[in-house]
Amino acid sequence: MEDTNKLEQQRHEKLARIKELGVDPYGQRLDGVESAGQLHSKAVDIPEGGKADDGQIAIAAGRIVLLRDIGRLIFITLRDCSGTVQIGISKKVIGEQWPLAKLLELGDIISASGQLGRTKTGEVTIWAENITMLSKSLLQPPEKFHGLADVDIRYRQRYVDLWANPEVMELFKKRSDIIADIRQFLRERTFFEVETPMMQTVAGGAAAKPFITHHNSLNMDLFLRIAPELFLKRLLVGGMDKVFEINRNFRNEGLSRRHNPEFTMLELYQAYADYNIMMELAEEMICQLVEKYCEGSKIEFNEMEVDFSRPWRRAKYADLLKEHSGCDIDDIKAVRQKAKEIGFEQKDMDDAVVINKLFEATVEENLINPTFVIDYPAKLCPLTKCKKDEPEYAERFELFIGKMELANAYTELNDPAVQEKNFQLQLAGQDETMATMDADFVNALKYGMPPAGGLGIGIDRLVMILTGAASIRDVILFPLLKQK
Repeated sequence: MEDTNKLEQQRHEKLARIKELGVDPYGQRLDGVESAGQLHSKAVDIPEGGKADDGQIAIAAGRIVLLRDIGRLIFITLRDCSGTVQIGISKKVIGEQWPLAKLLELGDIISASGQLGRTKTGEVTIWAENITMLSKSLLQPPEKFHGLADVDIRYRQRYVDLWANPEVMELFKKRSDIIADIRQFLRERTFFEVETPMMQTVAGGAAAKPFITHHNSLNMDLFLRIAPELFLKRLLVGGMDKVFEINRNFRNEGLSRRHNPEFTMLELYQAYADYNIMMELAEEMICQLVEKYCEGSKIEFNEMEVDFSRPWRRAKYADLLKEHSGCDIDDIKAVRQKAKEIGFEQKDMDDAVVINKLFEATVEENLINPTFVIDYPAKLCPLTKCKKDEPEYAERFELFIGKMELANAYTELNDPAVQEKNFQLQLAGQDETMATMDADFVNALKYGMPPAGGLGIGIDRLVMILTGAASIRDVILFPLLKQK
């Protein structure tokens, strides 16, 4: 700590000296800046040891990540969002600005302008004729600038992680591109992007514990949404036949490598469709993303090889339960006995819930390649249409990839009488904060909602798979962490 304080004090002393030179250490607006990537593209035809022959001045700006002072010449590497570029500063050329150049340190943000060229070793370089201080760094960057290694510090100080670890910057740029591609995919298929409330009077659309907040002016409790489903379906009633939303959901549950209480979901609905169309849509979209962002149809994810070759497997829930647990779904006695052997506490637990707990424990760990698990027990799916020939099963699927649930989809229930009954059954036994039925949604259904298919895909988990990230925290810029 003493060394850290000493280094920070030295930086404050340099800050004072910069001010004594009459230089604003925190800069002003800067026009004409080109990214490192653009400068590298412009320098393609410049020979080694040469300069651009167009006579134009290049301007770069970024953070100093490497500094070599060799007397009357200083070489600096600047990093921006697109990469790095070298700045060559000569005492002879820079003249009166040389005292400022000698005060520069790792972590400072500067700009440099001058002729673009290449060194004899081929390094793209701006030979500085002018330098500008844009922001003085008062804290020491990670040791030797080999990157920020401590995982906890990386998550807590993402503002350092992004420039100290270039691969992290690339991951989040890729996340942004993936979301843009998803939007384009859906817009090309005439889906309309919408925004629905984040604060809701009724916590609905999924079985999860909500975060509760209070609106002072209205003196009423509200819930941060656990899902946008019921509002998106209202839009189907209103005549929007294809809608989607990419936004945050909030669930007051635990933290893990796969769970963050605040997470990003894609949720979409298509009138006159069903869960089979949702399977086709999900498979086509994800395969397009794999083709663009991965090398081939087989990828490595968490030490597993995942094969995205089409067509993807479609397997019934009951068949998978039998295959991996050895229990017939209709033999509840055998199911409960197996659950007991595994160690599940079953007191006051409904049969359907016990079945699903056993499914999660015995089946999901075996679903590595993309698998649509179809036809869930109807009791688990209060918002889903039942199969006409097998009413005990619902037209629902969950998509598993790499032992991880990635998507959930239904053939949507649109009968208001059945929906109201299902809500009442679902609410029985829940605590008071959740024991409220969304009567307005039932009312909307009474006006008539077209038959539809609905699909939800976890964006964070999808990015994990496409980038090979081991933890959901690696793909969320500012994940929730325990207080220190």
